[in-house]
Amino acid sequence: MRLGLKMSFCRVVASVLSMFVTTGAALSMAPAVPNGPVQQLSERFWTWRATEQPFTEDDIPRIERPAAFVSRWTKSDAAAYREKIGQFEQEWRALAVSDAPVATQVDWRLLGSAIARVRWELDVLPDWKRNPRFYVDQGLGGVYAAVLVHPFSDAQKREMSVRLESVPRLLEEGRANLTDMRRPYANVTMEYLNGIEKRMQAFRDAVHAEAGLKPQELAAFDKAENAAASALVAFREWLRTQIAAMPQQTAVGRESYLWFLRNVALLPYTPEQMLAIGAQEFQRAVAFEALQAAADTGLPPVPVYASSAIQAAEEVKQEKLLRAYMVSHGMLSEPAGVRHYYYLPIPAYVKALGLGVTDDLTGPTRLDRDSSSYKETPSADSGFFSAITARDTRPLLIHEGVPGHYYQMAWSWHHPDPVRRHYYDSQSNEGIGFYAEEMMLVGGLFEDQPKTKEAIYRMMRLRALRVVVDVKLAIGAFTLEQAAQYLETTVPMDRGTARSEAAMFASTPGQAITYQIGKTDILRLMTDARLQQKSDFNLQRFQDAVWLNGNVPFSLQRWEMLGDNSDVPVLPASFDGPGQHH
Repeated sequence: MRLGLKMSFCRVVASVLSMFVTTGAALSMAPAVPNGPVQQLSERFWTWRATEQPFTEDDIPRIERPAAFVSRWTKSDAAAYREKIGQFEQEWRALAVSDAPVATQVDWRLLGSAIARVRWELDVLPDWKRNPRFYVDQGLGGVYAAVLVHPFSDAQKREMSVRLESVPRLLEEGRANLTDMRRPYANVTMEYLNGIEKRMQAFRDAVHAEAGLKPQELAAFDKAENAAASALVAFREWLRTQIAAMPQQTAVGRESYLWFLRNVALLPYTPEQMLAIGAQEFQRAVAFEALQAAADTGLPPVPVYASSAIQAAEEVKQEKLLRAYMVSHGMLSEPAGVRHYYYLPIPAYVKALGLGVTDDLTGPTRLDRDSSSYKETPSADSGFFSAITARDTRPLLIHEGVPGHYYQMAWSWHHPDPVRRHYYDSQSNEGIGFYAEEMMLVGGLFEDQPKTKEAIYRMMRLRALRVVVDVKLAIGAFTLEQAAQYLETTVPMDRGTARSEAAMFASTPGQAITYQIGKTDILRLMTDARLQQKSDFNLQRFQDAVWLNGNVPFSLQRWEMLGDNSDVPVLPASFDGPGQHH
């Protein structure tokens, strides 16, 4: 029976948790059974993690930070982080969960994976020693995270100035810590810092014009902005003097990559298996795009929206229609607690910094706020994704907003089990976002605009090729430049987007695989659930469960849903990375 268009979270969660009953061959998903020690340790870990987790350009791990938070990365800070995570790992391993319900064991492994990620960041792939962009992100990226939130509040104004004040200190910490810099990362950092003087001036002018700072606040902001701009220029010039001696290699290596896959991402695949998955999906996307183009013979191109206002109005309309369509077609429920995802004109102070995705997906303490995405004026000549959105808001709305990232994360932040409310890993989040695109394509959403289907298949091509780029960058079969060239010519896509993607994926192994591998795991899970449950299988209830548990890796969801833990990697005796001993 299909659920009503608007249901309370309690009713939706009760419906989802009704699946969590183990009955022989039937689909089994046991409701999360509270386990005091696991939940208490998780709460302490995530409270600490909010004070340590690095800022990144990825839009998913933007966690909520304590008031007046600034990053700190002296050598003694890094040593303290290492000591603290060692303590957390000790406590975690000491918990007795082997006889606990599967749901509690899943929570325990989820927390262990989060602990392993900190080890990865500190020791296995220490960007804080190798990548000068890391320090730009900790300083200016922290400012960017603060100014993304809409509307611009008094608290944000304080955060912005406090984080600006930290930029010179963080760049000095970078000079001391960057003992193993890699030339491709330095090149990318200097490219971003080229013209930083003008962009910081544009940022300053826009804050003056748009942020509504009081005279005393303006004085503090101006002082911090001036010092930050000077420090960024000096950092760029310092890099120029260092670059000749830097090694070219950025690959983390096969052994370390496998360590990430097993201990952080909790994936069962080898690099070769993932390359095969990516190749097969690429072939499928190319073939389907060709077939769709043939079906669209004679149809005119989809016109570009005439203005940002028209584009934003269309997004509001389509978001409402999308939500109704999902429910009426038995795809997903619509809990009343999930608010909306809206387009807004990009503020000049956000555009000037240009440090990543321009979305504010809210957070666990802002569930009563709408999510927003800042957009520039629609243009057919813009980058890969913007050019698609300039003609039809739905493809990116589906992935980033509804029913993708915002919608899914809002569900997960309401989870009755607090361990599962926290951000975990992009594999499940991005897998759901990518899966949602094809879910709506197959579900008939684009029958009114067949040419948009071609855009969906182009995005499918890109996500499949990201697997190739991720794996080959990680194991050393691609340089950063080769990866960018591959994306530019094979997707194909514009040079700027291709280079930006390659640079990000080179420094974050395991991120670019998440879209395709995550979607593949959802399809595997659905297939096996349907075969196991037979006539009792209910698509909407199944997908509600996946969305509610959308922060949980699919190997753990499979264990809980189907009683099958064969995808869950064997737990190592220690999270010391390859060659690391603590």
